[in-house]
Amino acid sequence: MTTIKGIAASAGIAIARAFILEHPDFTVEHRKVTDVAGEIARLDSALEKSKAELEAIKERTLQELGEKKAEIFESHLLILADPELIGTVKGKIESDEVNAEYALNEVASQFVAMFESMKSAYLQERAADMRDVTKRILKHLLGLAFMNPAEISEETVIIAEDLTPSDTAQLNRKYVKGFATNIGGRTSHSAIMARSLEIPAVVGTKDVLSQVKNGDMVIVNGLEGEVIINPSEDVIKQYQVKQQEYDAQRAEWRKLRDEKSVSRDGHHVELAANIGTPADVTGVLENGGEAVGLYRTEFLYMGRDKLPSEDAQYNAYKTVLEKMEGKPVVVRTLDIGGDKELPYLDLPKEMNPFLGFRAIRLCLDRQDMFRTQLRALLRASVHGNLRIMFPMIATLTEFRQAKSILLEEKAKLASEGIPVSDSIQLGIMVEIPSTAVLADQFAKEVDFFSIGTNDLIQYTMAADRMNERVSYLYQPYNPAILRLVKMVIDAAHREGRWVGMCGEMAGDATAIPLLLGLGLDEFSMSATSILPARSQISKLSQAEMKDLAAKALEMSTAEEVVELVKSINA
Repeated sequence: MTTIKGIAASAGIAIARAFILEHPDFTVEHRKVTDVAGEIARLDSALEKSKAELEAIKERTLQELGEKKAEIFESHLLILADPELIGTVKGKIESDEVNAEYALNEVASQFVAMFESMKSAYLQERAADMRDVTKRILKHLLGLAFMNPAEISEETVIIAEDLTPSDTAQLNRKYVKGFATNIGGRTSHSAIMARSLEIPAVVGTKDVLSQVKNGDMVIVNGLEGEVIINPSEDVIKQYQVKQQEYDAQRAEWRKLRDEKSVSRDGHHVELAANIGTPADVTGVLENGGEAVGLYRTEFLYMGRDKLPSEDAQYNAYKTVLEKMEGKPVVVRTLDIGGDKELPYLDLPKEMNPFLGFRAIRLCLDRQDMFRTQLRALLRASVHGNLRIMFPMIATLTEFRQAKSILLEEKAKLASEGIPVSDSIQLGIMVEIPSTAVLADQFAKEVDFFSIGTNDLIQYTMAADRMNERVSYLYQPYNPAILRLVKMVIDAAHREGRWVGMCGEMAGDATAIPLLLGLGLDEFSMSATSILPARSQISKLSQAEMKDLAAKALEMSTAEEVVELVKSINA
């Protein structure tokens, strides 16, 4: 028996024989051609066949998984029709007089390398989309045939280097019980699709493909990120029991969808969701979300060659507000920089981009861009319960400048006869230690705080969360972090303000008891974490968690805090 660790990408447990999903050899040869027109015709034919396949997959995905997941294949169709990609390939065929597959592979590789070089995890994973589409076209150019995942007809666990979105969309839940891959992360499309299909998945194992043979018995533990190869009968029985327990637990969680989030002793908190696109609202509502605690608007700006128009932004914000039917929606203004880049802004390279010209700093400098977004938000405000949040605020002066610009745009809209809501709450993200330390002063001027723990932790601990060599310092339970969180919550409550948290810590089962005890008002997390969090909170007494949090604040290390939290479940 061998156990391999990976990333838990989709919860659940799968037990079945392994099916090695191997893709064919896409190696292309460089050939000089004389019939350039013929090569371009070959490319056009492959594009048409690929388009027909993608439209069929998109339609099936739409019927089985809904509009949100079908959008992945809409993006693949857009890549197929991208004039910058296809035009460059055709140009290379003509200028270099080379075969179509070689030209395609060369140009697509440049695009993939560009995406992979970006620090944004979102943009890095768009490289997977480009690879997927390229392989689909190459399949037709090279005349390759291979087994489609949709053809699997017995219970299996798929083992692969990676699963493309196309592969994942074609998985038949009746037979495919789970999958494990060498590469990938929780935000890759295959992981997102797996969660939608409710197929257990472990990704990023690095070497599962070399460890498993076709027909091996495999357990995919999507709860803890483990793959167990050729387990004993006793181990199989243990995991069958775990599987039944998890299925029963999920059934219990679903009963809480329309319930309030209330602790055992009657204390209500708000469980909200983080979203990136209007399509994500469906998942919020399906999982019983009481609000959108973070709408990351930068996704409106990504994957395009120019800034989105005011109307395009207005329509996106309006859609989210209307779908939420009066429930609060916290929209974060543009948070570009650090690990999120916009090539068309042509910003200068920086030695320390996380500490550089980004987020509100960029917006206050590029006011044309900022004012367009604020106008769109203000126009949309009449369609729901809008709350606007400024990111990366380090000083009160920055907040006052941003608020002043917003009020100027609000006055302009009024003069144009365009209605704007008078009940928009205005808040800031607390992700810089200086802001947390000065929270008592900020609380006199803002309507709310939302603590962005992902950055607050890395700035407080001086540890880049993208750097594996210092990842041990990324400690959400460190007493220093907990003291900053308490400082912010206490300062806000003294002024009658509410405090949310939109970093990963908000949905963390170890952190939730501490945050409940510290008095956090709103927990914003991935939509699929809401019901487990609601269940957990319902079993906790806030009064007891206050005592727990007080003890944690006096501890010396993160490890001691974790042991303390474990003790309440012992």
